[in-house]
Amino acid sequence: MTDTVFITGATSGFGEATARRFAQAGWKLVLTGRRQERLDALCAELSAHTEVHALVVDVRDRQAMETAIASLPPSFATLRALVNNAGLALGADAAQNCDLDDWDTMVDTNIKGLMYTTRLLLPRLIAHGRGASILNVGSVAGNYPYPGSHVYGGTKAFVGQFSLSLRCDLRGTGVRVTNIEPGLCESEFSLVRFGGDQSRYDATYAGAEPIQPQDIAETIFWVLNQPAHVNINNLELMPVSQDWAGFAIDRSAKG
Repeated sequence: MTDTVFITGATSGFGEATARRFAQAGWKLVLTGRRQERLDALCAELSAHTEVHALVVDVRDRQAMETAIASLPPSFATLRALVNNAGLALGADAAQNCDLDDWDTMVDTNIKGLMYTTRLLLPRLIAHGRGASILNVGSVAGNYPYPGSHVYGGTKAFVGQFSLSLRCDLRGTGVRVTNIEPGLCESEFSLVRFGGDQSRYDATYAGAEPIQPQDIAETIFWVLNQPAHVNINNLELMPVSQDWAGFAIDRSAKG
């Protein structure tokens, strides 16, 4: 029986690259996204290689997610893998200058959306049993603070802790859980973060040789194809050009 993977946020970046990688290997795909035109185009392309089922849905909408997942065709009923990729960062200003609406959107997407998707699909993954996997896309921002990361970093710290706790709860089911934590990656993610400001996007990656979505897709594919008795708990990736910043010190009189 052909394995099936459920990928959220498949219309760009890591999600799109991951869908292409798994289609190349012949896996059946359930792909979610908010932008119907993009999702339809991707599914039409990948359906030449494998079976694809599209769900135009926002992971933040619990009711819509419940309905969409309940309506999955029987041929997609049992899942081998879930890739919780849908997520975003909005803004990079200091916390005191941020928009609370942006904070709500990050929490609703990166935390609640991941929670809803995971809980709704757990029965299907458990039904598959040995070798099934949940792969959560976290971030180095969940491990290391940097100016402007505040709520985004907090949401990714949640992803890391949630992943570890899931491992405890799923003991004995055969279902594996992995949190991958990318560093500097070049994708539409940053264009969204900067509100479409192309110059800030370009400056972020200039001369850095950042990780590409295809690199993350290949990593995800590797993780999900480890022997069934092996669990990759956490996997942190950075481009060679990136490392950890030194501790910042304010030397002004008021500091």
